[in-house]
Amino acid sequence: MPTLTTRNAHEFLDEIEADLVDGVPADPIQPLVQGIVSHLGENTARDGLKNTPFRVAKALRELTRGYDQDPSEVLKSALFDVTYDEMVIVKDIELFSLCEHHMLPFFGKLHIAYIPREKVIGLSKTARMVDIFARRLQIQERLTQQVAETIQDAIDPKGVGVICEAQHLCMMMRGVEKQHSSTITSAMMGAFRDNRKTREEFLSLISHGHRH
Repeated sequence: MPTLTTRNAHEFLDEIEADLVDGVPADPIQPLVQGIVSHLGENTARDGLKNTPFRVAKALRELTRGYDQDPSEVLKSALFDVTYDEMVIVKDIELFSLCEHHMLPFFGKLHIAYIPREKVIGLSKTARMVDIFARRLQIQERLTQQVAETIQDAIDPKGVGVICEAQHLCMMMRGVEKQHSSTITSAMMGAFRDNRKTREEFLSLISHGHRH
């Protein structure tokens, strides 16, 4: 039985990753990436870069898949009637996104709180909604506001609070190159904007994990 050598294995994977349809890249992003790599002064035909346009196109489609999803519809599928008027908090929701200014990643955590009137949101759907907004070209301020507005529109709670803490590679690895910097944004609506005690309770709970 013939054995699959390391070289043959790489050639086999290269054929799979090429993903050509009648000799034309299946994704129109591929030739654009190839042009960028070439203009940077690299040889796009060498082994390490030969299939980079395919990989980059695939990664960009995955990192921006939120454009094809509707966060409002996601929440509608998991709304539940309850008799509960205390604060609901979902904290430490991890997020990864691309800054729309440089298309470099930013990443961090997002904390959500709301005080329901008649409905609550399924916990997993809350995290999925965050992913949908994060998987687009974004700025942190808008992402934070979008999450708050979507919850407000979905269940009309007494109030919504959203805080996002993130680190931006466009600031860490280029420009001012401050590797330990982070950015915090918030969106407060209803009781969280109007009532200082409600806002402080939210901040206390996400900071310490218990009520003071």
